[in-house]
Amino acid sequence: MHIDDSVLAKLEKLSHLRIDESKKEEVKAQLSGILDYIENLNELNTDALSASFSTLDGGTPLRADEPRERTDIAKNILKHAPQGADDFFIVPAIIE
Repeated sequence: MHIDDSVLAKLEKLSHLRIDESKKEEVKAQLSGILDYIENLNELNTDALSASFSTLDGGTPLRADEPRERTDIAKNILKHAPQGADDFFIVPAIIE
């Protein structure tokens, strides 16, 4: 499938994103490539596979769910945030 300007405009509107004019051709080519890849996957015959097919014997391995006392996790995350206080993100108010 080929992504044209009208489809890209619709995707911009639906995603509430604005793509710079200088990047639109590159984005259209990338999206077209992704859709071509998915078309290739659609050609695979999966009729003989069950819906719960897995390449791992015994299912997906899980790690032990053990609680940890890490008080520095919030501080490490919040040091990358524009604003934060008392282990919380501070964001602009959206409701008056």
